[in-house]
Amino acid sequence: MAVIERILNFFGPAAVAVPEPVVPAPHTVYAIRPLTDEQLKEVMRLNLRCFPNGESYTKYTFNYLLSDPMTLSYRIVTESGEMAAFAFVMVSGNGSAHLTTIGVAPEHRRRGLAHQMLDHIETALKRREIGMLMLEVRVSNIGAQELYRSRDHYVVQRINRYYNDGEDCFLMMKALL
Repeated sequence: MAVIERILNFFGPAAVAVPEPVVPAPHTVYAIRPLTDEQLKEVMRLNLRCFPNGESYTKYTFNYLLSDPMTLSYRIVTESGEMAAFAFVMVSGNGSAHLTTIGVAPEHRRRGLAHQMLDHIETALKRREIGMLMLEVRVSNIGAQELYRSRDHYVVQRINRYYNDGEDCFLMMKALL
């Protein structure tokens, strides 16, 4: 009987993982640093924790972003050097940029790290005379939409079935210059 159960478990759907409760990290001082290929494994682990339901990037995507000279990549680290947040921004030749992903570790959320990261990104883009920042956000992700709206991003389009699970997204934009 145990053999049949193992076979069924092997071919059947995987058990849905129950998320562990988030214990806030101790208060610390944060710093923004460049994100390089030296942190590939660490950013992959954090990415899976930030996006557990399937929209996490693959190793190949991160390798591409980290090697692309037109991509800006940053991390926020704690005093002990632990990565608490990350972001990738692809800069195009037409004066615009695309925030492809931004993630904050669950235990470091609600501390203004996303705001700090966006401030840093916008400053870097303005120095490069990039006039427009665009991003996509899940229609169901009200918290992220509120963050972006509070920073003067505007919804310009709803894109049907954008995500792998079929959920729509809002395309949001912000003028920087």
